[in-house]
Amino acid sequence: MARQAHSGAAEGPGIQALGYVGIEATSPADWAGFGTGLLGLQLAERSAAQLVFRMDDRRQRLVVTPGARDGARCFGWEVADAAALEALAARLEAAGVAVARGDAALAAQRRVAGLVVAADPAGNRIELVHGAEAADAPFRPGRCISGFRTGALGMGHAVLTVERAAPVLAFYRDLLGFGVSDYVTHPFTAWFLHVNGRHHSLALIETGSAGLHHLMLELFSLDDVGQGYDLAQLEDGRVATTLGRHTNDYMTSFYARTPGGFLVEYGWGGRVVDPARWQPVEMTSGPSLWGHERSWGSPEMRAEARRLMLQAAAAGERAPVQVLPGNHAVMPGACPWWDQLRAAE
Repeated sequence: MARQAHSGAAEGPGIQALGYVGIEATSPADWAGFGTGLLGLQLAERSAAQLVFRMDDRRQRLVVTPGARDGARCFGWEVADAAALEALAARLEAAGVAVARGDAALAAQRRVAGLVVAADPAGNRIELVHGAEAADAPFRPGRCISGFRTGALGMGHAVLTVERAAPVLAFYRDLLGFGVSDYVTHPFTAWFLHVNGRHHSLALIETGSAGLHHLMLELFSLDDVGQGYDLAQLEDGRVATTLGRHTNDYMTSFYARTPGGFLVEYGWGGRVVDPARWQPVEMTSGPSLWGHERSWGSPEMRAEARRLMLQAAAAGERAPVQVLPGNHAVMPGACPWWDQLRAAE
């Protein structure tokens, strides 16, 4: 169930997609096997300075560098071109946000034509970029998968934990032009934001502390996710959230613990929205239609999530499966009662 709300998104130049994510790791070597063997990413570069992973035709999508802590290092948000980049930088500066122009060396390291650097109110480093480089060679996955759903939708989504949602929400919505897709207040408070057709490229969970909760990677095939789930279950503690399906973006997914402790959502069947016509809503029936048992949550949060899920099931809440051409076949009608029911709708 959902209740309508207002978007409040800014007019003018804005973000088009999540282009890349930089990770700091106390044990970067552990990422090599995790990124390729479980996630199916391609390890494109490996040195003492960094690990670079590909997931499509881009030169880099995930960059892991050695550090004193584990967590997010930077988020690369893409804009259309140099003019859009300058316009967005000017908007931030006019609002009193410190902006630094990235030099040629940093642009080369990030494999982009140009960038500016700022920080959101939670202290996350954001890099606004344009002109991302494409690779010369085809993408070669680290394990046998059908591939990742990226392109104009970007590399996936990032979910941040924040001390207070209001100032961070205002930054992304009012200054950077993100649109609100929906939000929840139970079993936790979270806001989901879009920049393109992907239901959300960013989400904010109000927890009282700042950090990276998870990154989401979307696969082309449900079997990719199921086989990844099998692999994750071979390792004690690797599965942080069991297989399930979300109420808002309809994603069927599980969550794996990364070597850094935060999570990766590995999913299929994400919903596409029309940013020009989308009306934000409050989701009132919990975050998941089924599954998604969260081992990382407090007993109270897990109990409330389970209550909402069972309530939605008892009410008959369902959602259509989101499929792409080529990865589904329409079943023939085999039940007159079901055929009549569908025809009546």
